[in-house]
Amino acid sequence: MTKGRLEAFSDGVIAIIITIMVLGLAVPRESGWAALRPLLPTVLSYALSFLFLGIYWSNHHHMFQAIQHVDGRVLWANLHLLFWLSLIPFVTGWMGQHWLAAWPVALYGVVLLLAAIAYFVLARVLVALHGRQSTIATALGRDFKGKVSVVIYLLAIPLAFAEAWLACLLYFLVALIWLVPDRRIERTLSR
Repeated sequence: MTKGRLEAFSDGVIAIIITIMVLGLAVPRESGWAALRPLLPTVLSYALSFLFLGIYWSNHHHMFQAIQHVDGRVLWANLHLLFWLSLIPFVTGWMGQHWLAAWPVALYGVVLLLAAIAYFVLARVLVALHGRQSTIATALGRDFKGKVSVVIYLLAIPLAFAEAWLACLLYFLVALIWLVPDRRIERTLSR
């Protein structure tokens, strides 16, 4: 399989995930602004999840610009990432319907944590395939943002049972950390 085919497949899966999420948004029966108020938690959950999916899509794209080829290990590592991303519509819907309830917020964090770990695994598989002196290895470096993200998720998940709004704030903090595409890859590729 070519690198381009894997990228196209991943793009398609992420597009479908976003489509499933937006189809999960209920249309209010009433026509006034007041009818939108009860939907605010669902819309906020959707917006946060859309932001995360956009971040994964963007960083996945940048990471694959820094590689030359893929193998079977890369295909499986990529599928592992897509599996966890595919659960985002479910946890988004649950969290949106039960805004700031402990279990939905915690499970949302678990899915984000496992997606982050899967992304880290994918990055390490790509480095192993291309070598420690490769463009991808240089670009990823020590992956400080990835490690910090995992630590924040590990703090936020149990926090959801005490203060769910703080856990959501920590999830948003991770999104802010990753909002700008990974500049290490862009800098390395421009050299």
